[in-house]
Amino acid sequence: MKKKYNPQKIEKKIQKKWKKKEKFKVFEDIKKKKYYCVPMLPYPSGNLHMGHVRNYTISDVISRYHRMLGKNVLQPIGWDSFGLPAEEAAIKNKKNPKEWTLQNIKYMKKQLKSLGFSYDWSRELSTCNPNYYKWEQWFFIKLYEKKLVYKKKSLVKWCPYDKTVLANEQVIEGKCWRCDTKVSLKKIPQWFLKTRKYAEELYQGIKTLKGWPEKVKNMQKNWIGRSKGIEINLKITHTKKKIKVYTKKIHGILDAEYIAISINNKFLKKIIKKNVKIKKFIKKQQKKLISVKNFKKIKNFGINTHIFAFHPFTKKKLPIWIANFVSIKYGNNIILASPKYSSSELNFYKKNKIFNYTKKKYHKTTKKKNYLSLKKKILLIIKKKKIGKKTKKYKLQNWNISRQRNWGTPIPIAINKKGEEIIIPKKKLPVICPDLSNYHNKKNIKKWKRIKINGKKFIREKDTFDTFFESSWYYARYTCPNFNDSMINFITAKYWLPIDTYIGGIEHATMHLIYFRFFHKLLRDFNLVTHDEPAKNLICQGMVLSNAYYYQKKDKTRIWINPKDIKLKKNKKGQFVPTSKFTNKKIISTGMIKMSKSKNNGIEPQEIINKYGADTVRLFIMFAAPVEADLYWNEKGLKGMHRFLHKLWKFCYSYIELYTKKKTIIKKNKKIISNLNETIYNVSKDIKKNSFNTAIAKIMKFFKYLKKKPLEINFQNNIIKKSLITIIKLLSPFTPHYSYKLLSEFKKIKKFDINKWPKINKNLILKKNKIIIQIDGKFCCMYSIKKNINKKKIISQILKKNQVTKKINNKKIIKKIFIPNKVLNLITSNERN
Repeated sequence: MKKKYNPQKIEKKIQKKWKKKEKFKVFEDIKKKKYYCVPMLPYPSGNLHMGHVRNYTISDVISRYHRMLGKNVLQPIGWDSFGLPAEEAAIKNKKNPKEWTLQNIKYMKKQLKSLGFSYDWSRELSTCNPNYYKWEQWFFIKLYEKKLVYKKKSLVKWCPYDKTVLANEQVIEGKCWRCDTKVSLKKIPQWFLKTRKYAEELYQGIKTLKGWPEKVKNMQKNWIGRSKGIEINLKITHTKKKIKVYTKKIHGILDAEYIAISINNKFLKKIIKKNVKIKKFIKKQQKKLISVKNFKKIKNFGINTHIFAFHPFTKKKLPIWIANFVSIKYGNNIILASPKYSSSELNFYKKNKIFNYTKKKYHKTTKKKNYLSLKKKILLIIKKKKIGKKTKKYKLQNWNISRQRNWGTPIPIAINKKGEEIIIPKKKLPVICPDLSNYHNKKNIKKWKRIKINGKKFIREKDTFDTFFESSWYYARYTCPNFNDSMINFITAKYWLPIDTYIGGIEHATMHLIYFRFFHKLLRDFNLVTHDEPAKNLICQGMVLSNAYYYQKKDKTRIWINPKDIKLKKNKKGQFVPTSKFTNKKIISTGMIKMSKSKNNGIEPQEIINKYGADTVRLFIMFAAPVEADLYWNEKGLKGMHRFLHKLWKFCYSYIELYTKKKTIIKKNKKIISNLNETIYNVSKDIKKNSFNTAIAKIMKFFKYLKKKPLEINFQNNIIKKSLITIIKLLSPFTPHYSYKLLSEFKKIKKFDINKWPKINKNLILKKNKIIIQIDGKFCCMYSIKKNINKKKIISQILKKNQVTKKINNKKIIKKIFIPNKVLNLITSNERN
């Protein structure tokens, strides 16, 4: 064993050893308890960022811990490798997106391996591999045959920069989620997946997600947007036609004053054909409603259709208004508005002066009444008249899965000259992407689109799948990556699924995680998997933040400067201000914000690994913040972790050197044994509840305590050796290379299983009671006292404590009130000793 810790040499050697032994390759084993840990698969952008490092370190720590408990652990990795960035890079650099993607995967794979992540690389997936997306096309055909997918002309949200459609979830405050371009509306034929058919099950299933964060569950509930109410058919005046209206305020039907209709509702097409004013209004509002911010400003806008419907009971005429607030709140529905019971309906009612028709002016009421009996009466009347029914409505829309790009999974449909659809025969799958080696030569794509099926000419569907389609089922394919008979091997999927722990960012709560759950239910309904939900537990890690700096050009453009190129200098006022050698202009600090390439404040993981070693980076990332909180990047903290590993290494080296030269002394020390077992117990408990930072703190605390002991007892004591082995084992999930090396050295002097988690003996933990110390009846502090110690000894120990002596401040103690295992109250006089 070398005296000095050298992470770079150790890590490379150990990684080679793991690779040679295929250390983390696993198979189904019914004799062992399984543990399936899945980090969300990365997009191969070319470089890992610190957000990736954090996500995958969390996953690896969990996987290694459960492996040490003796479980059969699967931790796979793959690549979400289709998508716009690759295509944009190909256009810009005149490259094939496939080449660009594979090159990036190669580099990122090398980075992941340098961090020592315990992946089963034999299960590696890439969504742009035809062997993967073949089964996606196969499954689409199954869905098509069951009428769970359909194509229709639809008004869609269009990104003019990326030249593609966006799902509702991909539009954030009127802008594209990826490139931040303002979104516009466009009407084009699109493929949709019937997500709404599963809306109720997705909503109810949230109750079963016991190991998911409450924040995510609430976000999903709000996104699904379930509303319970009643649907009633109303007759339109001067016509035989009817209109179906909805209200969730059943007791408010009697107080209905108008009908509010969404600007996107089909009813408008049937009734209003030649009204130019209304057509213009609808177009204008549709553009504005793309943005949530704009929606808030214009929510009381509307237009009168001058069409009326009869109230179901009173036969009063109810005016029908087009109201933009309905679009966000109820999708494409028509609501029966009762201003008396809804602030939004009241505001619209007042703003548009609807009371000109009804001759009523409502004021907001805050009184609470029991409408239960009224509801029952109304429902009975509706049932007798057969004019309505109870129903549920959802904000969740059907999933638009069409994307107008070439670097994606081709939709396996062909169209003849008449516009008739035919599915591509299963024997012709996979439908492989067109040759994009010369992206600017569109002849290749035109040639690719032509296809013959049963001797007849067809044109392939030009759209590809939304990349969320690929990333919604990869976790199931990991269980059988080389299975050729079906999309999923039912037997292996049954063994591994559901996922025990799934890890990814909170930003996926209403996009990927909704699709992920929905897709699993589709797979279940086609008998490919068994469980109702894909993952038992979910961890949403916080972001990695770093300081960011910029200066402004004359046109107010921000030029971002890397924090490495910033120096803090004192100004005339004695304040520290940021400066840079690149400019004389005023440097502005944003404070800690998310690391990103665009803000030039990212930290290159490979540079940090080369400088400190992978284990230091892993340990710092897990120690610096709780997993769900944002991590504030601080290189001082990284140096602190590096120093700790050096100190522990040095201590172990000294022990092993002395141990081999002298005879060992078998001597028991109850206090060390107690602290040792207490540390194992507390660290295990913290890791189980994903409190990794506190687990590391407890390991460090025990080492600090142990380090003092050789001064008190012989260094050769076996308990020191046992304690050191335990500390290193407890660190093993966090610092795998470091721990493996040290445990291998200890194994030379004592045989033991380096892969097993330390055992706890709770009986050896000295039981303690916490006693409150009061001075003159006022709280001073609290101390842990061993059980079964007599009163005299307890008081003697407490009086020696610094906190107590400082508070007493040499005053004379005249009385000691002691309540066993609870309180010691020291009464003092003003006299000084």
